Amino acid sequence: MQKVLNMEKLIELAEAKKFRILKEILSIMNEADTAAFLQELTKEQMTLIFRTLPKELAAEVFANLEPDEQEHIINQITDRELSNIIEELYVDDAVDLLEELPAALVKRVLKNASPDTRSLINQFLNYPENSAGSIMTAEYVGLRKTMTVEQAFDYIRHHGMDKETIYTCYVMDSKRILEGVVTVRTLLMNPYEALLGDIMDTNVMKAVTSEDREAVAERFLKYDLLSLPVVDSENRLVGIITVDDIVDVLEEEATEDFEKMAAMYPSEKPYLKTGVFALAKNRIVWLLILMVSSMITGGILAKYEEAFAVLPLLVTFIPMLMDTGGNAGSQSSTLIIRGMAVNEIQLSDVLYVLWKELRVGVLVGLALGAVNFIQLSVRYPGQEMVCFTVVASLLITIVIAKIMGGLLPMAAKSLKLDPAIMAAPLITTIVDAAGLMIYFWLAVKLLHL
Repeated sequence: MQKVLNMEKLIELAEAKKFRILKEILSIMNEADTAAFLQELTKEQMTLIFRTLPKELAAEVFANLEPDEQEHIINQITDRELSNIIEELYVDDAVDLLEELPAALVKRVLKNASPDTRSLINQFLNYPENSAGSIMTAEYVGLRKTMTVEQAFDYIRHHGMDKETIYTCYVMDSKRILEGVVTVRTLLMNPYEALLGDIMDTNVMKAVTSEDREAVAERFLKYDLLSLPVVDSENRLVGIITVDDIVDVLEEEATEDFEKMAAMYPSEKPYLKTGVFALAKNRIVWLLILMVSSMITGGILAKYEEAFAVLPLLVTFIPMLMDTGGNAGSQSSTLIIRGMAVNEIQLSDVLYVLWKELRVGVLVGLALGAVNFIQLSVRYPGQEMVCFTVVASLLITIVIAKIMGGLLPMAAKSLKLDPAIMAAPLITTIVDAAGLMIYFWLAVKLLHL
């Protein structure tokens, strides 16, 4: 039998109710692929096929399903089946599940968990949201420094099957104080009689349960880590964070930043599974803020109404000035937001950013101004002063836009706000107002309007 079948063939087998054949195929598939297949089925088919899966595989597939699909399955299976799933899930996956479920289902899940599992889950649920403690798992290999290499291997063989990773093992004393770390590679390269206390690495990189998960993610990226121990305030080992958890954190944080940069409140659900009213609610607040702030632009136009009544030609250049200024500011803000997100730029770099964006703005402004002066001179012969006014306004607007785009995200961070809010929509609104004021002020002064 082929080990890999396309999705259409699997769906055909499901519709034909050939569950025995499906079970054989799914048992050799990756759990993520199996979850993706189940998501293509109707809710009734999903439940039927899920219940045919072996206990261990069922838990792994369950962890890869979306929250609403997990909720549906919990509502359809027996208490015994639910207990099997909860006991097979890694603790961090069980905690993620409970955070998404309604209160009634949370009670049912906890009721069907063993006392030890329930106690561990409740402990994890008490950690602050977005902290290192909230994303760690308790399934790690903990060793004693008095063990020999042979004893360590025996322990890993007996207890490693249910651990999230066995490649890095953590060495503790009798009070669970973290003292060192030892890899399987180190164990393999040393004689059986060697003591772990003699071969372990005591320079342990670790996180604290209360530490922000973004800071932990940055450490994973900087040092190319696969796992990281998590300790409490007394340096006692309470769990580990693995790279797969960090990938989820990075995806969530990136999605949140993208939504904020597009002037929306972040949504925890995928687009296709978010209701129309929820989408509208997430968007309308920022749109209202931007709409009201854009009225400043209208006020500026009204103030200089007499100027462009005298010389209507001035009005035709407004869209070009506003669009170019907004685009210039958005370019800078995007780079600075990204730089701060990956820790390339710190608040202490503010003067360096200011000087760099000033020079970039001048160079870009001169280049665009030269092109504009040539094309405006051709289109409007005899209107050299008007052309100069437009070009000077463009140059100043671009310089200001570049500086604002670079500094406003840093200002937001200094005020403990997310720099992502200072992205294209808000920058564009601010630059539009500044650009119009500069344009009409110069027009009045240079053209004597």
